[in-house]
Amino acid sequence: MALAASIGFPLMVKASRGGGGRGLRVAESPAGLGPLIEAARREARGAFGEDEIYAERLLRRARHVEVQVLGDLHGTLVHLFERDCSIQRRHQKIVEWAPAPFLTGAERATLCDAALTLARAAGYTHAGTVEFLVDADTRAFYFIEVNARLQVEHTVTEEVTGIDIVKAQLRIAAGARIGEPDSGVPRQEAIALSGHALQCRVTTEDPAHGFAPAHGRLTACQIPAGIGIRVDAGSAHTGAVVSPFYDSLLMKIIARGDSPEETIGRMARALGESRVEGVASNLEFLEHVIAHPAFAAGDYTTRFVDETPELVESAAAPNGTFGLLEFLGEVTVNGNPEMLGRPRPAASLPRAPFPRYDADRPIPPGSRDRLREFGPERFLGWMRREKRILFTDTTIRDAQQSLLATRVRTHDILAIAPAYARLAPELFSLECWGGATFDVMLRFLREDPWERLAQLRDAVPNLLLQMMVRASNAVGYTSYPDNVVQHFVTQATHAGIDLFRVFDSLNGVDNMRVAIDAVRGAGALCEAAMCYTGDLFDTARPKWNLRYYVDLARQLEKAGAQILGIKDMAGVCRPRAARALVEALRGEVGLPIHFDTHDTSGIAGASVLAAIDAGADAVYGALDAMSGLTAQPNLSALASALAGSELDPGLDPEALQALSRYWEIVRRYYAPFEADMRAGTADVYRHEMPGPQYTNLRAQARGMGLEHRWDEICQRYAEVNLLFGDLVKITPTSTAVADMALSMVANGLSRDNVLDPARDLAFPKSSPRSTGARPPICPPPIWRRGASSSRPRCAARSASASCRRGSCSRRSSSSTRVTGIASATCRRCRRRRSSTDFAKATTSRSRWRPGSATSSACSPGRSPTTAAA
Repeated sequence: MALAASIGFPLMVKASRGGGGRGLRVAESPAGLGPLIEAARREARGAFGEDEIYAERLLRRARHVEVQVLGDLHGTLVHLFERDCSIQRRHQKIVEWAPAPFLTGAERATLCDAALTLARAAGYTHAGTVEFLVDADTRAFYFIEVNARLQVEHTVTEEVTGIDIVKAQLRIAAGARIGEPDSGVPRQEAIALSGHALQCRVTTEDPAHGFAPAHGRLTACQIPAGIGIRVDAGSAHTGAVVSPFYDSLLMKIIARGDSPEETIGRMARALGESRVEGVASNLEFLEHVIAHPAFAAGDYTTRFVDETPELVESAAAPNGTFGLLEFLGEVTVNGNPEMLGRPRPAASLPRAPFPRYDADRPIPPGSRDRLREFGPERFLGWMRREKRILFTDTTIRDAQQSLLATRVRTHDILAIAPAYARLAPELFSLECWGGATFDVMLRFLREDPWERLAQLRDAVPNLLLQMMVRASNAVGYTSYPDNVVQHFVTQATHAGIDLFRVFDSLNGVDNMRVAIDAVRGAGALCEAAMCYTGDLFDTARPKWNLRYYVDLARQLEKAGAQILGIKDMAGVCRPRAARALVEALRGEVGLPIHFDTHDTSGIAGASVLAAIDAGADAVYGALDAMSGLTAQPNLSALASALAGSELDPGLDPEALQALSRYWEIVRRYYAPFEADMRAGTADVYRHEMPGPQYTNLRAQARGMGLEHRWDEICQRYAEVNLLFGDLVKITPTSTAVADMALSMVANGLSRDNVLDPARDLAFPKSSPRSTGARPPICPPPIWRRGASSSRPRCAARSASASCRRGSCSRRSSSSTRVTGIASATCRRCRRRRSSTDFAKATTSRSRWRPGSATSSACSPGRSPTTAAA
């Protein structure tokens, strides 16, 4: 303690045999010194076999400088000047610079003389490093230690002195005298500095994850070269294996130049040319260090890395420096993997014709301008009062998803986007984002969905841009935390989305509340959509009756919906049902009604006209060339059918045809992704397969060699739907049904085989039976099969769900199963809520009003099937 007092606090306790920061502790005051000494001793004993420690002064703003010395066996000692080692992390050096850029000539001479004085006093021989700390404020220097060995950073000293230290070490050990030619080391007065040198240590550490060590096989390793560049790489080469049991240093890159600026420039080039793939590395981090203005100015301390967090920020470069060239080469030689097994166009394709318009004229006002002028509430009132029918064009998103597997590139969309703004300002909205956009763009098109949205917003400033949000699934395929959904909606609004269509695959209003609230909070318009399935007039399936949809609409209105959407993704809403449904909703809710259906049956246009006649305010359609089959019905034909009446949407038929002619040619370029479907089919009323899934599932069957059994797949799809509880089939529930149907066909299974408890079956991962998540009203047989000792566990989030009653934000304290449905109790309000209460609407014969459990303020979160899917 007396020694510590003489040194002064703060001080450092270090292991005598230590290195790399091990066995080092910082004591701020006498009170904490005792425990720190014991901790340092334990670490030193474990790492070095000895627990001897010492103490030294702690400098808060210090620079680490070391002097290279060489001594022969005949008493001659020389120094090779100093090098700066201040760029370090956790006392591990990262970048070394010789000579130190911040020292004056007088300071350099004083420091080197001090090093020689110490070495002579110790009778030092061979290579060694005398290390000092220089106070950045007072410029006083303090001795730290002597490293009696050749150090990793000796290379920069060799570059600026021209002395091979490794050779000199060996010859001195053999008896050579310093100053004589055979030693390779001249006398002190003949040793001079020449230029500047930098060394960067390339390690297999991941700066983005706290510099965690990485190991594995190097799939690519490119070493830089050129004048002024030296690389000590050892075993760094393509195919080398980085072991987790040794130091993470992969190679050292040394750059030399006549000036600091030239040296830094050469190092920047060398780092840019370097390539390490297969294992994480710190290459990008080193580039950030070298490029930082403080580094070039020599204005840094040993805390530079800790105090400059932007050094570890990573720029997006998923395929490395040569990723684009690799991709082009791979596609040129081997073809695009997305085209594997797909037919190519038989002849060269013509260029798509662009509609003509005067680009110099101002863009006419549209729906977005009206929204900005009126504000949300007055805009919604305008929708209800407007006589003409409002049209949403789905060509850019849902139509191309249904027909072309969402493969249309941003390039082809942006080429026509300005024409929409000038030729079709009477459109209500463009559905252009959401749904499968993210998944396909990132995985297959290798494009940035956010960039597409930003460019669309610039190209079409006058129309509402609309997207689809899968409630708690957002645009993904899993149930996300509430704050993720909220943040996504906020960012999408800022990027240009005006109208969000929110839906849940099980029509769970509680699952939609977070998204609805987020949309309203972001200042955008919220269209809450009810997913339509079944047949209102089918007495054999009473769960999907008119009362169910009317009650659901009331709940959505109470939950905060501003527009009521009817989303018939399979195209099974027949004209009679469309009329009855819209008439009933028109009499029960005061929201504008937006009707959407797909034309898989071939008569969806009649359903749209029936919905319009019954009082729908807005409808969905696609341009001629991208309509029909599994997409929406023909927008131009619907508009023409209304022309001349008070419902006339006011769209210019010639302008619509000009837009359609563009898409007619563009569609040919994506012909390999089309389903082999020539006309509409009434079979959709049997299998109820969503339009977009029809295309994708057929391609999936082709890939599995099952395309010739397509009729059987459709039959199994219908059977699985009933096995799983007669679901609304939309992502992600449609995925579960489709995967199970394919599995049954591939394995030759019938419905009876699936229900046979004696048969051992492996369910697909997307199946709710596989995860234990139970859909509402699921028939008991599929759950009882093979379950003799225990019931399947529900995968709902009941154990961690938040209560939304008032200001209560506690998490639930218990999770139990009540009659096969997950429930949870909130700690504060003590209200028990079932995660699938909304399912009561589908089974109860009594009238189910919004005052029941589903509209309660206390909710445990996601429905089981949504969470599982």
